[in-house]
Amino acid sequence: MPGAPHGLPGAAGRLPATPPRLPADAKPPRRGQGELEAQVLAVLRSANGPATAGWVQERLDGDLAYTTVITILSRLYAKKAVTRTREGRSYTWTSASDEAGLAALRMRRVLDGERDRGAVLARFVSALSPGDEERLRALLARAAAPDEPSAPDDLPGPGDLPGPDDPSGPRDTEGL
Repeated sequence: MPGAPHGLPGAAGRLPATPPRLPADAKPPRRGQGELEAQVLAVLRSANGPATAGWVQERLDGDLAYTTVITILSRLYAKKAVTRTREGRSYTWTSASDEAGLAALRMRRVLDGERDRGAVLARFVSALSPGDEERLRALLARAAAPDEPSAPDDLPGPGDLPGPDDPSGPRDTEGL
């Protein structure tokens, strides 16, 4: 049957192939750094108001233990990426950040851990693509002019400027 839902017999009357199973002693592949935090934030942003850890757990892909969800939420709370409110003996949680905000928090934490902030920032800027450098300059100019209304829509977007794969690549940015 053309267009049959996943798991029902297809045109040839066969079930779709199932993905290979891992051996019982094999560990599942590790998630990328911050991947679970980003998933939890996405679930919280989809909620119509504050959500419990159990509600978040039910909506996450995979078999995560309740304690794992609580740990992730607690870490996000420490990073100020979520807020929490006491409800009886537990908490309800609300997203205070998005994925970009979480990435910015991680970048700030790395910068805060370095002794020579100027050198780290200089190296970071010198490795930017021309498009990213232009975006950063526009953001810094906007931050320096607080009297002007901010309109993020007039900043160059990903399709407007060359991206990180720009052939001109990193270059010297002395004079920033």
